[in-house]
Amino acid sequence: MFSPFHNALPPSVYCAINNMEIHVQHDLGTEPSTSLSRPPSNSHISTPGSHSFRPPLGPFSILVILLHSTIMPGSCEGQCIRLELIRLNDLPLPSDRIPAGFYVSVNVDLRRRWKSPVRVLSSDEAELLGDVVTLSLCDVPELSVEIKVSYELGRMLGSGEVVGKLETSWDELLNHDEPFELSFPSICGDHPSLTLKATVVHPCDDQDAALSDVLVDCEIARDTDAGHAQFAEYMTSENVSHLNAAVEHFQLVLDQCPVSHPDRAAALTNFAYARLQGYIRNDLQDIDTTTSLFREALALRPQPHPDHPLSLYNLIDALTWHHNKESTASDIREAAQLYHELLPLCIEGTYLRSVAAGENGVGYVIRGCNNLPIDASDEDICLRRVVFELCPVGQQHRPETLDKLAWALQSRFAQCGDIDDVDESIHLRREAVSLCPKEYAGRDSYLNNLAYSLRVRFDHQGKPNDLDEAISLYEEALRLCPVGRESRDASLDNLGGALVTRSNERSDIDDITRAISLYREALPLCPPGHPSRDTTLNNLARALKTRYEELDVSEDLNEAINLYRESLPLMQLDDPERYITLYSLSAALCSRFTQTQENGDVEEAIQLCQEALASLPSLHPGRCRIHAWLQEAYLSCYHLQHNPVDLSLAVENFRLASRHPTFGLPERIIEAYKWTVAAEQHGHGSALEAYSTFFELLDAHLVTRSSATSRREAAPAFHYARTLPVDAASCAIRCDNLRHAAELVEQGRGQQWSLASRLRTPVEDLESANPKLAHNYLELSKRISNAAQSSATITDRAAVDRAATEYRRLTSQWEAAVAEIRNLRAFSRFLLPPSYEDLQAAARQGPVIILIASEYSRSAIIVPTSGDPHHVPLPSVTFADLNNLKDRFARAIRHASTMGPQVPRDDLIVLLRTVWDEIMLPIVNVLQQDLKLKSHSRIWLCPTAAFTSIPLHAAHPFRTNADRSKEPCLEDLYICSYTPTLSALVRSRQMMKKRVTPSFVTIGQGQPGTGKGKALLAVDSELELVHKLVPAMANCTTISGDAATRAGALQALEEHTWVHLACHGKQDPKQPYNSHFVMRDEHLTLLDIMERDIPHAEFAFLSACHTAVGDEETPDEVIHLAAGLQFSGFKSVIGTLWEVDHSVAQHVVGAFYENMFMDLKDGGVMDCTKAAWALNRATHAVKAEVPLEQRMVFVHIVFATSSSGTSSNYPLAPTPVCTNDRDAEGVACKTSKVHRIAHGPDSWQPMIMGGEGKSWVGRNDHHDQAPSQPLLRV
Repeated sequence: MFSPFHNALPPSVYCAINNMEIHVQHDLGTEPSTSLSRPPSNSHISTPGSHSFRPPLGPFSILVILLHSTIMPGSCEGQCIRLELIRLNDLPLPSDRIPAGFYVSVNVDLRRRWKSPVRVLSSDEAELLGDVVTLSLCDVPELSVEIKVSYELGRMLGSGEVVGKLETSWDELLNHDEPFELSFPSICGDHPSLTLKATVVHPCDDQDAALSDVLVDCEIARDTDAGHAQFAEYMTSENVSHLNAAVEHFQLVLDQCPVSHPDRAAALTNFAYARLQGYIRNDLQDIDTTTSLFREALALRPQPHPDHPLSLYNLIDALTWHHNKESTASDIREAAQLYHELLPLCIEGTYLRSVAAGENGVGYVIRGCNNLPIDASDEDICLRRVVFELCPVGQQHRPETLDKLAWALQSRFAQCGDIDDVDESIHLRREAVSLCPKEYAGRDSYLNNLAYSLRVRFDHQGKPNDLDEAISLYEEALRLCPVGRESRDASLDNLGGALVTRSNERSDIDDITRAISLYREALPLCPPGHPSRDTTLNNLARALKTRYEELDVSEDLNEAINLYRESLPLMQLDDPERYITLYSLSAALCSRFTQTQENGDVEEAIQLCQEALASLPSLHPGRCRIHAWLQEAYLSCYHLQHNPVDLSLAVENFRLASRHPTFGLPERIIEAYKWTVAAEQHGHGSALEAYSTFFELLDAHLVTRSSATSRREAAPAFHYARTLPVDAASCAIRCDNLRHAAELVEQGRGQQWSLASRLRTPVEDLESANPKLAHNYLELSKRISNAAQSSATITDRAAVDRAATEYRRLTSQWEAAVAEIRNLRAFSRFLLPPSYEDLQAAARQGPVIILIASEYSRSAIIVPTSGDPHHVPLPSVTFADLNNLKDRFARAIRHASTMGPQVPRDDLIVLLRTVWDEIMLPIVNVLQQDLKLKSHSRIWLCPTAAFTSIPLHAAHPFRTNADRSKEPCLEDLYICSYTPTLSALVRSRQMMKKRVTPSFVTIGQGQPGTGKGKALLAVDSELELVHKLVPAMANCTTISGDAATRAGALQALEEHTWVHLACHGKQDPKQPYNSHFVMRDEHLTLLDIMERDIPHAEFAFLSACHTAVGDEETPDEVIHLAAGLQFSGFKSVIGTLWEVDHSVAQHVVGAFYENMFMDLKDGGVMDCTKAAWALNRATHAVKAEVPLEQRMVFVHIVFATSSSGTSSNYPLAPTPVCTNDRDAEGVACKTSKVHRIAHGPDSWQPMIMGGEGKSWVGRNDHHDQAPSQPLLRV
C-alpha cells in the first residue's frame, strides 16, 4: 500500500549516560509522569535548543560530549568530571513515528541519573547540543549513555522510546584530550553517534546538580515504556503479536488515566497511534475509533499547548490514511482545514514542518482536494481558498489549485451571477498560465480555461477585448495540440465556439465559416461512444444555425436540428449543460416554424423550453435565455393564431428574461429592447414598463464601466436602441401621460453625463443634515473618479481586470452610501431618476421646451414654471421629413461657406422659414396664448434626436405684416438658450450658489503647427479685441503662441472663472471624447476637460469650430466640447454649431462683450447670466457685417440664469421694419403661407418599419443569431 506520507518519527529524543540508551518520546507534555530522586548536586543544565528529525535520517545525529580532566584516570575519590555534549548524528526511529523531541540521559547508578532538556527535532542532519554537566566521580567504574525520543514536549508519560544505548567506563571517556565520537550499536541500519568531551575538574559546589533521583516505580510509566518497546518490535518485525501487546499496554495506561488525568492526552495518542499503524498494515480495521481518540487528545491540548501541533498532525495522519484507503471526501476536506491551522504553527527548520509541508504531507492533501468534484457552494469555494493558501508561490501544485478555485468561482457565477466571481477566476487563471512556461505539457489546458473565463465575462458585460483575447488564447492552445494529440478535439471545439460568438457580434461570415470547418474536423475525433461527442454535435449545430441566419440556407437549419436531436439522447438527464441543448433545439425549431408554419415545430419548441426551465434552479443564469426563447415561441404562435393569451405569455417571458437578476446585463438589455418593439407593434399595455426596464438596465450596465471612454465604447453595442428615449416619451404622450413622458425622455437622454455627474452632485444640504454621511459620500465619489481616470491609461490586461474589480468594489461601497443617504427623510430621492416635480425646477426662470422626434410621433412638451406640462403636436412633420431637413441644413451651411458675404443665403432662408412654420410657430402659439409668456422672456430649448442638428434658435418667418413691419422671429420674441437635459440645468443652478471674484483669461492659438490645420490669422486680433473690452476688475490674462499648449490651457481653465478661447476646434464623430481644441503641442481633448473639476468656473466663449454639436450616432448623449466645459464647472457657455470664420466672427465677439459689460461702468458686477441676452443683442447688431450662417453659428448653452428669472431688464433689439422689397438678408419679403418640408431621396431611413410593415430589428442588431451558447470543452 502506497503511503501518502513519510514514515512517522517520535516527537522527541533524549540521551542518557549509564547504559548508553537513546530514547524517543512521542508526545510533548510538561513533565514526566515518573518521578526521579537524586542526591544534592551542583550540575549545570544548558538552555534547550530547537531541532527536529524525520526518517530516513541518514547521517543525522552526532552527540558530542566533552569530558575535561585535571586528574589522572582511575582515581575518582574527591574528584569531578565535566562532560560537554556537542553533537548527535544519525538518529534512528525504529517505531516509524514522528517524535516531539529527543533527550540524552547519563546513568551513573540507580540513584544518580542526568537528563538533558527535551529538544524539538530539526530538519538538519545533525543536532547541536551544547549541554554541560559536572558529576562527582565514584567507585562505580561503568556508566551508560542513552538517547531517547519523547512523544511529548511538555509533561512526559514514561521515559520515551530508546533509540540508542551504550555502556562505557570513566576511563574510556577520559582517554581523549580532544572531542571524540562515541558510536552506538546499529539500530535498523542506522549508526547513531555522540560527539563529546570529558575533563576532570576540581570539586565544586554545583556538582551533580543535574542528577535525577532514581525513577519511582510507577505502573503507567512502566506500561507506557513497555508499550513503546512492543510497538517498536512490531514496526521492525511486522509480527502482529507485538502490536497486540503494545495495544494492550497502551489500553491499560489509558484505563488508568480518566478524563481529568494530566496524562490522558498522551495515553490517548499512544493508544491511537498503535491502532493507526495496525490499520495502515491491514492488521486492524476500525479507523473511526482511532480517529476519535486523536480528536479527544487534540481537544485536551488546545493552542498554545506545546503538543498541540503534533496532535494536529496525528489527526491529519489518520484522516489522510482513511482517505487513501476509502477515498472519503470528508476526510480530505477536514485534513486540508487542519493543515491550514497546522502549518503556521510549525516553525521553519523543524522536522515536523519539513514532514507536514512535504509532498507526502500537505502535498497529498492538496492533490486529494484538487481531485474532488467542483460545485458552486460557498463551502466548496471556502475549501478551495484554504487549499490555495496551502500552495505558496513555488509550490508545484499551485497552478492546478488556482485553476480549481477558478472553476469553483465560475460555477457559483453560473448559479448566482456575481460578476466578481468571474473577475477573480480570470485573475487566478492568468497567474496559472504565467506559472506554466511554453514547454509545460499542460499549458494548453490552462490557456483554454482562461479563455473560457474571458468568454463568460464577455457574455455578461460585452467587452470586445475579452472576446478577442479569448480567441487568441484558444488559437495558442490549438497550436500546442497538433494532429494526433488526444486533446485536439477540445481545442477545436473551443476555438470554434469563440469564433461563432464573434461572428454574431460583428457579422463576419469568415469567422462562422472557419468555425464550421473546425467543428467538422473535431467531430471524427469524437466517434460514437466518445464522452464529448454530444458537445461537438451541439456546437456544430449552433454554428450551422448561425450561418442559416446570415445566409438563409435552409439546409443549414435542417442539419442543425438533426444534430441537436442526435446530441440530446447522448446527455445524461442530470447533465448541468443539458438545458443548453434543449433551448438551442427549441430556438432552431422556432426558426423553422417561421418558414414552414408547422404547428408541431413551435409546440415542441415550447415544450423543450419548459423542460429546460424545470431542470434549473430559480437563480440559474441560463433561465434568462430560456425565457427569451419562450417569448419568441409564444410570439410566433400569436402571429399565426392571434390568440391574446399567447401575446400575454410572450410579454411575461420578456419580463422574466429582462429582469433575471443573475444573467449578463447586455443580453437582458436586448430582451428589454425587443419587449419595447413587440409591445409597440402589437399595442400591448406593457410598453411603458418595457421602456423603463430598458433604461434601468442600460444605466446599470454603463455604471459598471470605470471611465467615460469605456462607457462610450459600451454604447454602440446598443445602437439599435438609440431612439428609445424619444420613443418612450412618444409612448407616454400617446397614453396621455405628459409628466411621465418628460421623466422618460430625461431618464434616457444624456446618460454619459448623468453617470459622470453622480460623482459631482452638490451636497451642501446633505452636509448640513448629516456631515458624516456627506463626507463619506464625497470621499467615495472622489475615489471612484480617481479610479476611473487611472483606469483609462492601463494597457496590461491583468492590471485592467484588477482595476475593474477595484472599481466595482468602490462602486458597491458608493451605492451603499447612497442607500444610507436615501434613508434620510429629506433625501429619499437622492440621485434617483428625477420625477416631474424635480424636473420642473429647471423651468423656474422660464419654460423648457422638449422637442421629441420619434418615428411614432413628432411633438413638443413645454414644461412651465408651475403646473402640468403642455403638449404641442407637430403633425405636419414626418420622421423622414425631419431627417431630410437636418441633412439639407448641413448642405446649405457648407454651400454658404463658399459664398461671398453679401450673396443672399436663399437656401438657408427657406429652411429657417420651414423650421418656423412647422416647428417653432405652433410652440410659440402655446407660449403666447396658453402660458401668456411675455415677450423678451427667457426660454430653454431641449432638442432630441434629429432636432439636435437643426438650428431651432434661428427659426424665422422672413415675412412682412400688412403695416410693412417684419413678422418677428423667435429671437425677436424670446431670449433662447439650449440645455442638453433638464437635470443638467437644475444641477448648474445649484452650483451657482457660490460666487468668487472673477478672473478672465483669453487663450488663442492661430499657428497650430504643421499638420494641425491652417493658420488662423485673425486669432491674435480677436484676443486683443476681447482684452480691450474686458473690464479691469477681471484682471484679464492672455495666453497665445508658444504658451498656448495643452498644459498651459488646462492650467488656465482651472485658475480662471471666465475664459475666451479662439483656435481650431474639431468634433470627432467616431470617438467624441477625442474631440479637441488644437493647441501648440498636443490637442486639448474633451476627456482632458471632463477630468477637471472647476466648481467656481462661470463663463466660457468658444470661438472655435464645431464646439456645440454632438455625434450623429448618439445625438441624445450631447457629447461635445461645450458640454465638457459645462460638466467641468462652467455655468454658461457660448458654443458653435459648425465652422467659424474668424475674420467675420470677431464682429459677433466684439458686439457680445460690449453688451455683456455695458453696465459695468456704473459699478455693476460681471454676471455670466447675461450671456444669452448679450448674444441676442450681438447677432442683431452685426447683421450688416456678418452673413447669416456666421450669426447662427453661435449658440448659448446655459445651465443658469440671473436670479430675477428673466432678462427682461435688458432691452432687446428692436423689430426691424421692411422698408423695401428686401429684408436685411437680401431676400425678398414674403407674405406667403407655410412651406412644406421637401421629401428627398437621401432622407434617413428608420430602423423599424412603422404600421403593419414594422419588423424586428435584424440579427446583426440584437444578437438573435446566437440563441444558444456553446458547450465548452475543458
